Amino acid sequence: MYYHLLKSKLHRVRVTECAIHYVGSIGIDEELMEAARIVPYERVLVADIDNSERFETYVVPEERGSGKIRVLGAAARLVHKGDLLIVFSFGLYSEEERREHKPVVVFVDERNRVVEG
Repeated sequence: MYYHLLKSKLHRVRVTECAIHYVGSIGIDEELMEAARIVPYERVLVADIDNSERFETYVVPEERGSGKIRVLGAAARLVHKGDLLIVFSFGLYSEEERREHKPVVVFVDERNRVVEG
């Protein structure tokens, strides 16, 4: 049996841009992706702290060190520039892996720079 568990999360990242006319996804600074062990095109769940919207999408990398969090495509209608988001990634874990698993939680400052995690 495998367990679908939280792998990592980016906690309270701030939306820097919304672009509706895009094929769809969320753009995340590569430094943040690495800190959270998120890979390009990985499926993520996104929760908007400011308005309670939730949506699934996939991740595309943004320029390393830019602090960019860009919500792209149709999901851009669900959030606003400046909103705070939680980005969750999940993984499948065996019974043995589950026993030792601890998710990575990445905390950021007001400019989306890693402060812990």
